[in-house]
Amino acid sequence: MPNRLASATSPYLLQHAGNPIDWWEWSDEAFAEAAHRGVPVLLSVGYAACHWCHVMAHESFEDAATADQVNADFVAIKVDREERPDIDAVYMAATQAMTGQGGWPMTCFLTPAGEPFHCGTYYPPTPRAGMPGFRQLLDAVTTAWREDGARVRAAAGEIAARLADSAAVVLPSAGIDPDLLDRAADALEEQFDARAGGFGGAPKFPPSMALEFLLRRHERTGGAEVPGSVAVTCERMARGGIYDQLAGGFARYSVDAGWVVPHFEKMLYDNALLLRVYAHLARLSPDPLPRRVAEETAAFLLRDLRTAEGGFASALDADTEGVEGLTYAWTPRQLRDVLGAEDGTWAAALLTVTDTGTFEHGSSTLQLLADPDDPARWQRVRAALLAARAARPQPARDDKVVTSWNGLAILALAEAGTALGHPEWVAGAAETADLLLRLHVVDGRLRRSSRAGTVGAAAGVLEDHGCLADGLLALHQATGEPRWLAAATEQLDTALAHFADPDQPGSFFDTADDAEALLHRPRDVTDNASPCGASALASALLTASVLVAEPDRYRTAAEAALRSAGVLAEKHPRFAGHWLTAAEAMVRGPLQVAVVGADGDAGRDALLTHARRLAAGGTVVVRGRPDAPGVPLLADRPLVDGGAAAYVCRGFVCDRPATTVEELTASLLLRP
Repeated sequence: MPNRLASATSPYLLQHAGNPIDWWEWSDEAFAEAAHRGVPVLLSVGYAACHWCHVMAHESFEDAATADQVNADFVAIKVDREERPDIDAVYMAATQAMTGQGGWPMTCFLTPAGEPFHCGTYYPPTPRAGMPGFRQLLDAVTTAWREDGARVRAAAGEIAARLADSAAVVLPSAGIDPDLLDRAADALEEQFDARAGGFGGAPKFPPSMALEFLLRRHERTGGAEVPGSVAVTCERMARGGIYDQLAGGFARYSVDAGWVVPHFEKMLYDNALLLRVYAHLARLSPDPLPRRVAEETAAFLLRDLRTAEGGFASALDADTEGVEGLTYAWTPRQLRDVLGAEDGTWAAALLTVTDTGTFEHGSSTLQLLADPDDPARWQRVRAALLAARAARPQPARDDKVVTSWNGLAILALAEAGTALGHPEWVAGAAETADLLLRLHVVDGRLRRSSRAGTVGAAAGVLEDHGCLADGLLALHQATGEPRWLAAATEQLDTALAHFADPDQPGSFFDTADDAEALLHRPRDVTDNASPCGASALASALLTASVLVAEPDRYRTAAEAALRSAGVLAEKHPRFAGHWLTAAEAMVRGPLQVAVVGADGDAGRDALLTHARRLAAGGTVVVRGRPDAPGVPLLADRPLVDGGAAAYVCRGFVCDRPATTVEELTASLLLRP
C-alpha cells in the first residue's frame, strides 16, 4: 500500500513510495506527529542516483519486520538532498561533527523539535565490519529515548546550539590579487598526479572548476602551451573508463587513481562543468581530443538528459536493476558476440577489454587509451556496440529538473556553443532558460526544482539564484537578447536582498531570510561537486557588473564576496575552484569586448567570431548595433568609418577600437 510519498515530485522519494515504512515528507505535520506520539524522528536523506541508498533501501526499508519496528517507534521522514539541500546541509554538519565523516544515505535521529542526537550514514541489516545492524541501532535508540529521554533531549539541544554557533563563524577577509592566484595555482600543481592526471589519490573526482581556473590563469600569465596539469588530466579522464566511450558523458568519479573504474552514476552538474572545461581547452589546444569530448558531452546532455519540457534531468543512476555497471561493462566474448571474431578482437584490444577484466566478475570498463588506427572502423564498431548496449537493461533516470544544475547547463551550452560554432547548443540553452523562468519562478520567487512540468514546493537556495543568473548572462552574450540580462539581474537583486548576511559584508546564507526556519541558517563557502552558492553568485555579480548601466552595486558585492573567500582560495584551492575562476576574471577587469555593426555585417561577424575564439575565459563579449536598447555595453560605441568595430576594455579603460582581426588579436593578447 503506498505511503505518504506517493504524491511527491522527487524521483528519489517516489522510489520509496511503496516501502512498508510509513514515510513522511519533511513537514511541520511530521514533527507535530512525533511530538503528539512522544517518539523520535528517523530522518533518512539520499538521492535517486546513490548506490548505497539503493542498497539500504533493499536491505532495510523494504523489509516488513524493519518497517514494523520503525512505524511503531518513530516518525520516519524521507528527504531528497537534491531537492532540499538546506536540510541536507544542516544535518550533514551534525553527522560530520558526530562521526568525523559524512555521506549518503544519511541516517539521523532527531527529537520532535528537529534536534539531532545520533547521526550516521549507511547501516547494514545485521552487524558488519564494526557497524551495528540497522534494527540493532533502532533498538538502542528506542531504549535510550524511553529510559533516558530527558538526557537525550538535553544532549540534542546542546548539539543543536553548537552547530548553530559553528554555522555563524565566517573566515576573515583577504585581498584577491595576482599573487594570491599564483600561490593557489602553485598549491594545486604540488598535488598534481603527473602520471594519471588529477589532484590527489583515489577516489578521484573530475576537478572541473580547478581546471577552469588553471586555464584562465594560463591565459593571464602567458606561455606557449596549456599547463600539463590541465592537458594531462583532461586527456586521461577522456580516455579512461570514467568517460563513456560509446555515448559520451562522464560518470561521477573514479574509484581508482587512474580513471579506470567509475562510480557509474552520471550527474548533470558534472557534465555541464566538464563541457565548459573541454570547450575552453579546445580553443587553446591543437589536439582534436578536447573538441571531440566537448561535442560528445553536449550531445549526451541534449540526448540523454533532456526532458520533454525542455529542461535537463538530474542524473542517470549508478545501478541497473540493482547491479552497478550492468549496462556499461563488457567481456571479450560479449564484444565478439556483437561484432564478430575479427572486429571483436580488434575492439577488445582498442578498448582494453581483457579476460581478467578491470571491473567485477571478469568484465571491463571501456577505455580508449589511444586513437584508433582505423577511424572509420572505430565508428562502425562504436555504433554497433552502442546499439547492442541500448538493448540491455538501462539505468533509471532522475528526471527532476534542478534550477542550479540547469543553470550550469545553460552556461556551458551557451559558452561552448558560441566558442565552437554550435548554434543548436545555444538554442537548447535558451529553451531551458525559458522553462525555468516560466515554471520555476512563482510569485516572483525562484523554486528549487520541478518534475514533469510540475514545480516543487521547495524554495530556491542561493546556488539556484547564482547559477541561473550566470547561465542567463552567458545566454545574453550568446544571443544578444536583452531579456536574458533583465532576467539575470532580477535573480541577482533577489539574492542580494534576501541572502546577504547584514552583519558580515561579502558573506551570504544559503537560504533566504524568509525561508523555512531550520536548526540554523546554513552557509557553505566551499566548492565541492558543484559551485557553492556564494561563489556562483560572485561570478554572476562580476559578469553583470560590466553589462548593466549602473555597475557599482554589483561590482562592490562581487569584490566583497571574493575577499570573504580569499583565505580558503589560497589555503585549500581544490575546494575553491569556482571562487578562483571568478577571481581570475576580476583581476583581468573582467575583460570586455563590444562588437558593433549592422545586422548581417560580415565584418562584425568576423570580429565577433574571432573574439569568442581568442578571448580569455571570463571575458564578456556582446554584439549589436551601436547604442542598441537594453545592452548598456554597446552604448557610446560608434561605428568606425561606417564599418564594424570591436571595443576591448579592461575595467574602465578601453583600447582603441579594432576594425580588423589583426588589430583585435593584438588587443586581446595584451596582458593585464
